[in-house]
Amino acid sequence: MGQSQHQSGSGPFRADQLHDGDRYELSNGHPIYCAPAGPDHASRSLTGAAVIASDPDVEWVGVDAGFSPEPGTLRAPDVAVAAPPSGRGWIPGVPLLAVEYASVGQDEADLQTKIGELLRGGSRAVWVVRLLGPRRVEVHRPGEPMRVATLGESLTAPGVLRNPVPVEALFEHAVAEQATLRNLLQRAGYTDLEAVRDEGREEGRAGLANAIIALLAARGLEPSAAVSERIQASRDLDQLKTWLIAAARVTDPTRIFD
Repeated sequence: MGQSQHQSGSGPFRADQLHDGDRYELSNGHPIYCAPAGPDHASRSLTGAAVIASDPDVEWVGVDAGFSPEPGTLRAPDVAVAAPPSGRGWIPGVPLLAVEYASVGQDEADLQTKIGELLRGGSRAVWVVRLLGPRRVEVHRPGEPMRVATLGESLTAPGVLRNPVPVEALFEHAVAEQATLRNLLQRAGYTDLEAVRDEGREEGRAGLANAIIALLAARGLEPSAAVSERIQASRDLDQLKTWLIAAARVTDPTRIFD
């Protein structure tokens, strides 16, 4: 959220004159004061950042990170996705995806200037999350008219994010947690939570099958290859539990199937 005087012409300041922690951005050499975020702005931007940062295709996300596409410009989106920066100082260029949370006191003229500077610099998309009025996200892309995404819709960023982001996830912590969990599971090699459950069931099934074969062998009833294959092939946990009990009683391995 910036506040500026919208002066015309080039200003006298350069990005390299500002330091980490300074509460200013620069537009064409003119300083723009960035006020501290209120609680609603701060918490929701953190919620959105968690969803975006966890996406499986994202390598680096910054909160209030400074980007300088040219000496007189320094912009710090609330959330920014970019290639991992190298070196110190402001990040050259602009982020691939920038997210701005607009709340009380938002300078609309400067916001539009900022969006234009980011898109002209090479950002693929700028999302403006509106915290006042109806919940909505304004989507800006180079060479396209702005569109508004509302609750129930999802946002996409091809080439930047793998997964769609529900509009609600940029506002609601519970929805953001679900999207973040999905992303983290995909980073770990699972498609979703059900895939984790399936793996657990498969491990339990395999453990029961091995236990049946081991119990028969321990009782001196080494099962034949055919019996072992039938036990290992079963996907029915209740059936395997029944066979395990039978394996403790039978005198012939083939009788566990009775």
